[in-house]
Amino acid sequence: MSALADPNFPGDAALATALFSVDPVGLGGVVLRAGPGPHRDRLIAWLRSLLPETAPLLRVPLHVTDDRLLGGLSLSATLRAGRVVAEEGLLAQASGGVVVLAMAERIAASVVAHVSAAIDRGELVLERAGLTGIVPCRIGVVALDEGLDDERAPAALSDRLAFKIDLTAVSPRADMGSPPDHVLARQARGLLPVVELGDEVVEAFCQASVALGVPSLRVPLLAAAAARAHAAWQGRTRVEGADAVVAARLVLGPRATRLDQPAPDEEETLAEPADAHPDREDHVAEPDDSPPKAAPTRSSSPSSLEEIVLKAAKSGVPAGLLDTLVLGPQPRAAAPGAGKAGLARTSSDGGRPAGTRAAVPRSGERLNVVETLRAAAPWQRLRRRVGESGSARRVEVRKEDLRITRFQQRTETCVIFAVDASGSAALQRLAEAKGAVEQVLSDCYVRRDHVALVAFRRDSATLLLPPTRSLARVRRTLADLAGGGTTPLAAGIDAALALALEERRRGRTPLLVLMTDGRGNVARNGSEGGTAPAADALAGARALRAAGVRALFLDTAPRPRAHARALASEMGARYLPLPYLDPVGISRHVQSLAVGAT
Repeated sequence: MSALADPNFPGDAALATALFSVDPVGLGGVVLRAGPGPHRDRLIAWLRSLLPETAPLLRVPLHVTDDRLLGGLSLSATLRAGRVVAEEGLLAQASGGVVVLAMAERIAASVVAHVSAAIDRGELVLERAGLTGIVPCRIGVVALDEGLDDERAPAALSDRLAFKIDLTAVSPRADMGSPPDHVLARQARGLLPVVELGDEVVEAFCQASVALGVPSLRVPLLAAAAARAHAAWQGRTRVEGADAVVAARLVLGPRATRLDQPAPDEEETLAEPADAHPDREDHVAEPDDSPPKAAPTRSSSPSSLEEIVLKAAKSGVPAGLLDTLVLGPQPRAAAPGAGKAGLARTSSDGGRPAGTRAAVPRSGERLNVVETLRAAAPWQRLRRRVGESGSARRVEVRKEDLRITRFQQRTETCVIFAVDASGSAALQRLAEAKGAVEQVLSDCYVRRDHVALVAFRRDSATLLLPPTRSLARVRRTLADLAGGGTTPLAAGIDAALALALEERRRGRTPLLVLMTDGRGNVARNGSEGGTAPAADALAGARALRAAGVRALFLDTAPRPRAHARALASEMGARYLPLPYLDPVGISRHVQSLAVGAT
């Protein structure tokens, strides 16, 4: 009980582990973000001690095959017996217990699909060699997330798991405290079926989810399951406000995507026109640049269950998310599948194993002997009957049985900086660009990425620096760059897009970082003034989005402007006001863009 009232372990890890042990199936599971070490091992040991002795706890390796995961043909037993011998898969073996997914941030999409289906249905529908029908599979999941930087467990999986535990910032020497009481866990499991949940609690979870921008409808249900588990642990047969508070903090808080609506006096300030006070230093943003509003205005002193739950959920928002929430949700680029080293592509000569396919091996392709024998094994009895009586072959392999191994490789990434070098503020912008490019290049050197630099001013855009990894070359180019003149924004976007498409043809994954205030005054044909410059810039932004190039829009204006955010939206780019960031922050967002994080 003390572990729940005042958990000694950071991040409410003991609390989440205890509640998960009470209802693994109802809560779905836990995303445990931590590298290998004593903290992670101790938490899993705690979970093992809290679960019933008969409940299995099985580990699923990263490159598990479908046959091992779902069940299918036992190759060795089939070849030995001369008949089809089936074996049960890991998911079916773990029914009634917990599976631990190793390196969930790199897990194959097919494994995510099978595990997600088992969580949703509580059963597996099998149509495989030796196993046909419906197999019970009521499991909880512990997803071990060892990702670096912005690598994360798949959203389709984490959306189904109630808790998120992050131990990356915990010192290896931190005191873990005492484990939760396994006797209380056993008593709570017995009490859980009779715990009642009032409609007002469910409504409070739904209201808080809407206010915090939680996108999934599963999350309020997971919060309700957590509240019931907490009530059972405390020995209550009905969910009370204290149980709802704990569930909101642990389940809703880590999933927030926006902050609640500001107080009325703040809203009046944000409602002032953008150019009403152009000379005021305290004017920070226009109404459209404020964080998205949610629900009606709330008072600072909660007086209802909905307000109490919302306040508790806010207290569970991780500190690292606050900066992102202040800037509001960012649009995502159209190109899926980008990774830290670029897009994935299939290959036959090297990379990560990505399954097999039926084919005759050709030049450079590798025969997968095990999968070939697995495909041939079910047909051996029939082939021996129709074969020659004097044949001494133990296994007959035919052309249709051959399987070759597929591999997956990552392409290199090219970060393209398109810098607005026009106007009276050019010197300040170029100084910021220099620091940002040097910081990103230092990180790209470690990741083996490339960096290119495009500058636009007066009536054209110029490729100052072709894709390179040379930090000295970047510094020399930026030092020689002069600023001033008009802003050919459309030409800058077109030049960046052309370079991005060229890099894609060379097998690299392009990422665009556009640094401008978004106010173009030169059209594509070189004319100035009128509506043509803005229309051409919008057309270029839409072409960039249609091409599927991931982009980051850094607004270099002294204050964020609505038209820059609108241009970033048309581009499908992540919008960030540059005055709020330093070179390290820009580098962090570029890495996030490369990984394709939320």
